[in-house]
Amino acid sequence: MVDDAVLLRIDDLSVRYRTRGGISDHDAVEGVGLTVRRGEFVSIVGESGSGKSTTIHAALHLLPASARVRARALELNGQDTTSWGDRRLARLRGPFVGFVPQDPGTSLNPVKRVGTQVLEALRLHRRIESGPARELSLAKLELAGLREPERVYAQYPHELSGGMKQRVLIAIALANDPALLVADEPTSALDVTVQKVILDHLAELRATLGLGILLVTHDLGVAAERSDRLIVMQRGQIVETGDAARILAEPQDEYTRRLVAAAPSRHSTRLAPSSAVAGENVGAATDPLLRLRGLSKTFGGVRAVDDVSIDVGVGTTHAIVGESGAGKSTVARIAVGLTKPDAGAVWFDGNQVSGLSRRQLRAVRREIQFVYQNPYSSLDPKFDVQQIIAEPLVAFGLLSGREQRRKRVLELLDAVALDRSQLQRKPAELSGGQRQRVAIARALAAGPRVLVLDEAVSALDVSVQAQILQLLVDLQYEQGLTYLFVTHDLAVVRLIADDVTVMRAGRVVESWSVAAVFADPSDEYTRRLLAAVPGTPELIRI
Repeated sequence: MVDDAVLLRIDDLSVRYRTRGGISDHDAVEGVGLTVRRGEFVSIVGESGSGKSTTIHAALHLLPASARVRARALELNGQDTTSWGDRRLARLRGPFVGFVPQDPGTSLNPVKRVGTQVLEALRLHRRIESGPARELSLAKLELAGLREPERVYAQYPHELSGGMKQRVLIAIALANDPALLVADEPTSALDVTVQKVILDHLAELRATLGLGILLVTHDLGVAAERSDRLIVMQRGQIVETGDAARILAEPQDEYTRRLVAAAPSRHSTRLAPSSAVAGENVGAATDPLLRLRGLSKTFGGVRAVDDVSIDVGVGTTHAIVGESGAGKSTVARIAVGLTKPDAGAVWFDGNQVSGLSRRQLRAVRREIQFVYQNPYSSLDPKFDVQQIIAEPLVAFGLLSGREQRRKRVLELLDAVALDRSQLQRKPAELSGGQRQRVAIARALAAGPRVLVLDEAVSALDVSVQAQILQLLVDLQYEQGLTYLFVTHDLAVVRLIADDVTVMRAGRVVESWSVAAVFADPSDEYTRRLLAAVPGTPELIRI
């Protein structure tokens, strides 16, 4: 039950950033107001750039010096902190409000043991002897859901999984028994099963400790399943707020309706080609175009891939799904020749291609192209869009004339629905969705028959993710492309794939048609993956 005590109140908040040329002429956040009460779970939802993280950082006075903040009130525990200095704020932040940042990889000190970092958070606000401080630190690690706190206490961050690191950040946030927990995208980089564990634990802390929780996320499915109230933001403003169940069932704002429609867990059938390409289907054959047989690979004594075999039919999509460390990305890299297997073979169009020399493999690489998870790191930051897309044409000696190459680049821009005005822009000047479209256009440049996509949509907002998935479906329909699609998200698998292989700890646990796996998963691990998807009851029956 929610207490009437208001833990956080923001009234008429606006934030504007200083740029190189002076102060920006528009607000990153404009006229935002919200409250969080004791025992209440509130989520702020929106795409990248919507202002949700800026809002909570402003409330906690954590914005950089370049930010210009105006607000009628920024209240924590009933005290207006608008004009407070850092020293006075520091006395309130730890004991009253705990903050869980987005990326544990950069938020934890890599050269300090976990226990030392929890101790530092404790001693920042309390005078406590070393013995009791250690015991209290261990208790906080256990409270955050870490089963072996003694072992974790002595470890360094690099020795922990992503989920464990996130729980360490929760332990640090809880170190001084706050009444309010603010979490900024705490599960966006985690597998769905680990995400479920973290969110289940936050819900348990709320129930047992009466915490007020403010969650920032771009995933409407996650937010709606967990929250009492939703606050939907777009372009720095709140466009809709209210009861989570009501917003999910009857969204009032057009932007909210788009977010709801884009959530993968809201769909129970495969995506159909858009009306723009209907009637142009190249068709799919049942014969395998790409065959992986008995693949094994060991890194540093650890068997990353263990006897994996997969067939991918012509013009179909075969998904590989599993948690981090399952070996799915290693299989994808072996498939395109970026990693050499210790055992097993890759066959393409009836010919064995694993074990070929570099020169022999070059011709195959024209036929099988790779799309990476992070387009920002895989695109040359010095090249503009035209140069990036034309790069394979130059590398493979295709279309020698400059005008011919430019014509092909323009065709590819049209194919991935990118405006031609983007041609001279560099990756840093594009959105995440635009960068991924450029990466797909580059992969298509040499006219491949197979695309291997390694978590190609996992880092994108749900609405941008929906656009890219629809693009892939349309391209497959038009060009007869074959996809090997790596993902950790079974909701996405349902949208795009014909067949799915589920991997765990380097091995295949089951491999069937998507319809069969969703209707009657045979392995307990697959059941857990399915159960971890937000909105599971609407998506599957187990």
